[in-house]
Amino acid sequence: MKKKWPIRHIDYQNGSMLSCILQSALPLLAAQILNLLYNIVDRIYIARIPSVGTTAIGAVGLCFPVIILVTAFTNMYGSGGSPLFAIACGEGNTARAGRLLNLSLRLEILTAIVLTVSGELFCTPLLRLFGASSVTLPYARSYLRIYLLGNLFSMIATGMNPFINAQGFPLVGMVTVTIGALCNILLDPLFIFGFGMGVQGAAIATVISQALSALFVIRFLTGRTTLLRITSMSWREFISSGKEIRNIISLGLSSFVMQVTNSLVSIACNGALSQTGGDLYISIMAIISSIRQIMDTPIFAISDGTSPVVSYNYGARRPDRVKEGIRILTLLGFLYTIAAWIFIVTQTKLLISIFSSDATVLKEAVPAVHMYFAAFVFQTFQHSGQTTFKSLGKKRRAIFFSLLRKAVIVIPLTYLLPFAFHMGSMGVFMAEPVSNVIGGLTCFITMLVTILPELKQMETDASA
Repeated sequence: MKKKWPIRHIDYQNGSMLSCILQSALPLLAAQILNLLYNIVDRIYIARIPSVGTTAIGAVGLCFPVIILVTAFTNMYGSGGSPLFAIACGEGNTARAGRLLNLSLRLEILTAIVLTVSGELFCTPLLRLFGASSVTLPYARSYLRIYLLGNLFSMIATGMNPFINAQGFPLVGMVTVTIGALCNILLDPLFIFGFGMGVQGAAIATVISQALSALFVIRFLTGRTTLLRITSMSWREFISSGKEIRNIISLGLSSFVMQVTNSLVSIACNGALSQTGGDLYISIMAIISSIRQIMDTPIFAISDGTSPVVSYNYGARRPDRVKEGIRILTLLGFLYTIAAWIFIVTQTKLLISIFSSDATVLKEAVPAVHMYFAAFVFQTFQHSGQTTFKSLGKKRRAIFFSLLRKAVIVIPLTYLLPFAFHMGSMGVFMAEPVSNVIGGLTCFITMLVTILPELKQMETDASA
């Protein structure tokens, strides 16, 4: 008899693939939009702090590399453990699935402690390395030091949420994020303006919100509703699980590398812009990064919604459903990125005005935005190929293509175009579309020529 769940549960192995993906992706989309508000709401309010708004938003932008690094470690365990977890569930191997769940949680906790201590100790030299000036450093430092105190909450909430989604409970995952996001929206103006705490208030509101999300995640994953729960694990058992830890980390390295290279790109961009355009262009890059986060959210939701469905069916040896999942992922991503690019081009001033009302910023930012998003549609191919590799546990290819687009293409171009080709600040913004075309197409074509033959062979073996 099929078990009935008190909370809506998606059966990844049966029914329409489009329906499974949409049921998984739409709650994730809502959750990621709300999660985006953690950062976006901070920046909207910070940019409107009287007299210092433009300087403050640039200062918070200087914190992005550290925040991205924390996210990189978070995703390494969440994105590395959850596909393996879903594959194990598809195979019916609940013992291994439970072990992966518990190991990932311990990895998140240990890493959060190390990152918090390290960040607090080296906060000032890191920010100077990222391009902080004597004007922006005080704001950036006060924001980052408080933000780092919430690392443990952030990593548990964000890193363990994929395991909720992988079990077929995306609505619960959405609620997890909703709790924190709504709290953040309410507390931001109170701490920033009501208590007059400025950027420090924004960081405090974020930490409190992340703590609430983390508590909800732990409560669900230790309750009776979930399929597999967090259980006690001795340190001896943790240490003896070295092979599974390596599997989690090696697959998660693709997400880690992607985030770390994003951090390195941010450092490179800020460094180049500080020489070619100064603090004004660093603020413009912070605004572009915020717009990018908004526009990336739906395609991340599509990818993250497809991943557990594809992983589960790969573990259950259903190649027909895996191929259909890849087709749907690519089509939905392509349709979205075309629509998003049209919106960016036609509503550029509106998007910029969300983060700044400064007339000088608006004038300089419009051409920068147009250049940066010129090849946004090619994001589809990168996400489709990367998601497929990760979902099927193809760790080497996933890592390689994470490195290719950012480390091999974007970072060198960030210095070559402004200085060697004398394009100035506009050359920094041009590096992104060039990498989208080259990196995206290379990743997607490689996925087609390597994964499709494997799935065809799986079909042949099943019919033999």
